Amino acid sequence: MTLNERHAELRNAEPKLRIRDAAARLGTTEAALVALDPGAISLRPDWAALIGAMPRVGQIMALTRNDHAVHERHGRFIDVSSGPGHILVLGPDIDLRLFPGRWAYGFALGGERPSIQIFDRDGEAVHKIFAVEATDRDAWAALVAEFAMPVIAAPPETVPSLIPPAEEGLVDATALRDDWRALRDTHDFVTLLRRHKATRRQALALGGDDLALRLAPDAASAALRAAAGVGLPVMIFVGNRSAIQIHTGPVQRLRPSPGGWFNVLDPAFNLHLRETGIAEAWRVVKPTDDGPVTSIELLDTAGSVIGQFFGARKPGQAELTGWRAIVDAVAGEHALLPA
Repeated sequence: MTLNERHAELRNAEPKLRIRDAAARLGTTEAALVALDPGAISLRPDWAALIGAMPRVGQIMALTRNDHAVHERHGRFIDVSSGPGHILVLGPDIDLRLFPGRWAYGFALGGERPSIQIFDRDGEAVHKIFAVEATDRDAWAALVAEFAMPVIAAPPETVPSLIPPAEEGLVDATALRDDWRALRDTHDFVTLLRRHKATRRQALALGGDDLALRLAPDAASAALRAAAGVGLPVMIFVGNRSAIQIHTGPVQRLRPSPGGWFNVLDPAFNLHLRETGIAEAWRVVKPTDDGPVTSIELLDTAGSVIGQFFGARKPGQAELTGWRAIVDAVAGEHALLPA
């Protein structure tokens, strides 16, 4: 049977199965299945221009995910800019850090939920943009027509081999902690990791309890419940190798669902977090010129970041004392004792 026939058979048997899960079941890539859709329109890979054109269509829903977290945000694309290796969207609702170096395939899909879907060269979904009721459908159609192009190369049907976790060499823990304490901006943490040739997981393990305290996997959902209870605004980061999406604001409607999922189901923001996929959770403190910034960070079994949770803040602002108090309380109840 062809891939198309196998996919049709699976859809008939399980019509509610999501396409990412269907691809996993069929041993293929999500991009390959999307490309089989007879209504799929291939898009010109001028990524900065494509994202830069999104403000024209008005309201949309932006989706970024990894294996264990899905981040959905409603709003408009505004304040879009690009530079070498990056595209930024800095609106109050749609807040994105995009890294198109690995992007390879873009498709526009029609139907009940028109969408623009972007995939990397391995056929893995990077970022998706969905039309909603308030979307300017004429502007959407014009944008798709502007970027439409003939299919030049089909996405890969074969799933690439799993990338092994980064090797962890010897790290000078004292020097790492000294440099960590000297941080002046949260964004400098990645530079710190590179300087010491440390993985994030390794750095957190070596940081010491004052800088990185190991927590139970449900620490992030506990913090969100506490924040929702007092109406405290938060920042929630979810990303993959090529995109990071950020929600800033309160969370209100929190619900568990079968399969170990914890969900935020608010009108403008949805988060779906698979807590069974969390291998490690950490309370992380990063010094800055504005004072310490506290987060809860979640890692999967490979040491990749699933999600990061902060109190709402902007550069130049001190951390919300309410957020720090929430994380301190969660740490008191959810800290893991050394084995």
